[in-house]
Formats: sequence, structure tokens, C-alpha cells
Amino acid sequence: MAAPEQAPVEAVEEKQSLPPSEQKHEHEHATYVEVQNTDLALALASGPKLKANSARSIQLFAILLVAFMGSLSNGFDGSVMSAVNGMQQYLDYFGINSQDSGGGVGTTTAIIFAIYNIGMIAGVFFAGPIADRFGRRGGMFIGGIIIIGGAVVVAVAKDIPYLLGGRFTLGFGVTITTTAAPAYVVEMSPPQWRGRLTGLYNTFYYSGSILCTGITVATGRNSSTLSWRLPLALQIVPAAILAGFAWFLPESPRWLVSVGRNEEALKILAKYHGAGDEKAPLVVLEWKEFQEGVKLDASDKRWWDYSELVNTRNARYRTFMMLLMGFFGQWSGNGLGYFLPILFGAAGANSQNQRLTLNFANTIVSASGALIGTSLTDRVGRRKMWFWGTLACSGTLAIVTGCTAKWGSTGANPAGANAAIAFIFIFGFVYSIAYTPLQALYPAECLHYNTRAKGMATYALAVSCASFVNSYTGPIALERIQWRLYIVYVVWDLFECLVIWFCAVETKGRTLEELDEIFSSPHPVRASTTKQKLAIVEGKA
Repeated sequence: MAAPEQAPVEAVEEKQSLPPSEQKHEHEHATYVEVQNTDLALALASGPKLKANSARSIQLFAILLVAFMGSLSNGFDGSVMSAVNGMQQYLDYFGINSQDSGGGVGTTTAIIFAIYNIGMIAGVFFAGPIADRFGRRGGMFIGGIIIIGGAVVVAVAKDIPYLLGGRFTLGFGVTITTTAAPAYVVEMSPPQWRGRLTGLYNTFYYSGSILCTGITVATGRNSSTLSWRLPLALQIVPAAILAGFAWFLPESPRWLVSVGRNEEALKILAKYHGAGDEKAPLVVLEWKEFQEGVKLDASDKRWWDYSELVNTRNARYRTFMMLLMGFFGQWSGNGLGYFLPILFGAAGANSQNQRLTLNFANTIVSASGALIGTSLTDRVGRRKMWFWGTLACSGTLAIVTGCTAKWGSTGANPAGANAAIAFIFIFGFVYSIAYTPLQALYPAECLHYNTRAKGMATYALAVSCASFVNSYTGPIALERIQWRLYIVYVVWDLFECLVIWFCAVETKGRTLEELDEIFSSPHPVRASTTKQKLAIVEGKA
């Protein structure tokens, strides 16, 4: 389908500091719009418009929905163990100490949680090469199969070694899917929708969380081992969908170009980014950038070569941004989420059913925050959301600390205890607005195509190491210093805000390849927050 005729468009570029909002200035013959990049803005203004309700777009959304199962699988495991660890049936079966704290604490629980992260760390060394060698679809398929195997083992576990083996396998498989799936979503998404679609990918973490925490409220009333075996077994479902449908998806056009399958890549790009028109301005722009940016002999063809992550100043800054999100995304207080039933117990929730119900409700609140954050990523921008969200996390955790310290589980002041629980909910809400959409989107955007799979595997390594610290030290710290653990996160979040303010690059409003100019700049932050003025002149050349 040919591109519709448009009035001639003239572009005028003027460097300006970032305004408070994208203001439009109407003149007699021109509309001035301040944009991040004029090439992309011109392509979007002069080409066929993608409509979210068109058949092609709905097909694209269905395709990406399959990839979202990678995030749903991760969310299921992250929440199911939190809930199961709060069940007395599970604790009694495996002989785990709870010290009347509302869930398992101490070294045994620390090892059970941490072994998942050790599996993720082990998977890092295979995830990048698999996604590069077999494509993004291959990575999703292989990771899904491994997750199914791990879920079967934990569901039938007879003792702690069984449980550890299954959780190690789950972590190994999740690393592969969370390397391939977000890279696939970022690369398949049209640039004008990339923030929302990739943010929605990570928001599906909460789809898994809501499903499993809701189920544990019901199964927790069953006195048999089915109470915890059934939720653990349900991890099989999203992984089976991912593995079962992966090979029916179109492959990432960027990956196809990287292996020399240009004709196939162009057809897929035109179908989903240009409404079927290979000469659509956006398709022409992206295809030109593919040809310039995707190398046939880059390090992604050598499974052992990670040098392009650090061999230039540009690459090192990209890697720095990716690692910041990896560590900050896990150390902003969300690590406490593994032990929410214990936190609710410390704040005054005394029965198992009450704690499990609060855990379920908190997941719904957090999911709503994630959806709001996803809707804002392409409007507000990544940098603003990251900074203000982290600052809000510090503030809400400070209030939780004060309320728990003064009233807590003593029951002396029910209103104070309820305030602590309320601000645990508010923390989950604000964290989800800022971090849930960005955790998959931002690192994938920052990485160059030739390093994206191995970079995302390295990102998974950073997340796994940070999560290992959370999951291993969390139960021990909660046993020994209790609510005082919150203070560590309050102070650390303030430090994160300083680093984000001075170092974080804005990636909104550019194609993935155009970000190369930003990271090559002597001042990447300044370059990323500078806008250009685009003059759209109708009826004139």
C-alpha cells in the first residue's frame, strides 16, 4: 500500500533546553513542535499512521502477548514463594523456622530464596549466546521448556534438596526468557509505541503475581500439601504458552538482518511498522539505520565475546546505564516484597489468612501502579519517572519505618498499625509506577543491537546478584534487626536519586539506532535532555 500524499514538510532544528512540556507554537503558516529527534518526527508526520485498532496492530499485540508470558512467569515465581513462605502448612512440611513472625525466616529460608538467584546467575552465561544463535524466538522457547522442568520439580518436592534443585532450574530458565523476551518486544515494537509496549511487558509480572497470590488465599485454607503444591505447579502454565507458541511468531527484524536474511526482515518491518508499505517513511528510516548499525561480523556472532559492552566510551556508558537499572531496580526496597507476609505480621496482621489476603490486595495495588506507569513512559519520559519514583519510594518507606517502630505488632495502636500497612501498599504503588515499566524497557533501549542479547544477559546477572543479596540477607536481617532493615533502603534510595539526576540518560522519542549519537556525546545527559524545534509547514516546500 502506497503512502498517502501529505503536504510538504519543512524541518528547522534549534537546540533548546528541555522545556516543562512539549509546547506547540502556532504561526501563520507553520506549527512549531519541540521534539527529541527531527528525523523520527518527520517520518511519523509524513507516513501512514499506525492505528492501534487496525488488524495489523491487533495482530502485533497478540504476538507480543506471547512474549509477555516471559515476564508473567517471572512474576509468578517472585510472588508465589512470598505467599507460600507465609503458609504454616509449607513451613511444617519442610521443618522451617518461622519464630511466630508470619513466615519463614533464618538461614534455611535464605538459602531456598537465594538458590533461585544462583540459578539465574548460572543461566547468564548461556542466555545471551542462545538468543544470538537461535534468535529471540529460540531463546523464549528454550527458556520456557527449562522453566516447565523446574516447576514440575518444586511442585512434587519431598524434601528441601528437591526444592532447591527445582528453584535453581527455574532461575536458570527465567534468565534465558528474560533475556530473549524483552529484547524481542523492544525490537518488534514501533518506536512511537515502544515505551508503552515494553513497559506493558514488565507489567505482566503483576499478572503472574495477582494470579498466584489470589490462588494462595484460597489454597491456604486447605490443610494438606495441596495448599502450597498447587500454586507452585501453576508456574507451568505461562511457560507452556511461551514455549508452545514461540515458533509461530515472526522473528525480530534486527536479528534477521544480523544473519543476512534482509528480504524477510524488510517484509516484517513493513508489515508491523509501515502498515504494509515498504516505502513508508518510518520503514525507510529504520531500514537505513539497520543497515548502518547492525553488523554481520559483530561480537554477537561469537558466543564468548562480550568485549563490545566495554570497548568504547559509548559502550561503557550504555553498560553503566544498564547496570544502574539492574541494581537500583532491586535495591530500592522492592526486595522486601519477597517477605510481605512477614512485613504485614510486623505491622499488626496476626492471622495467616489476613496476611495472605493483604499480600493479594497489595499485588493488585502494585499492578495498578504499573499500568499507570506504562501509560506515562512515552509522555513523561524515562529519566523523570525514575528520579521522582525513587524519591517517593524513600519517603514512603520512611513512613513505614516510623509507624512500624512506634506501633507495629504490639497492637497498642491499631490505627498506627493500619497506617504502616497502608504505606506498604503505597510504596508498592509508587515503586511500580517508576520501576516496573522501566526495568525491561530502559536497559534494552540503552544497549546497541549487536550487544543487546549479551547485554540483557549481563543485566540479568546484575539483577540476580542484587536479588541474591535481597533474598539471602533479607530473612536473616528480618530475624535479627526486624523493622530497622527499612532504614537501609530509605538512605540508599536517596543516594540512588543523586546518581539518577547526574547520570541517567533520557531515551524517549528516538529510534534505538539514533541513541548512538546520545551515548557518543561528551555529555550524554545534556544531549539527551536537549530538544529540537521542528517546523511543520503546510502547503509550502
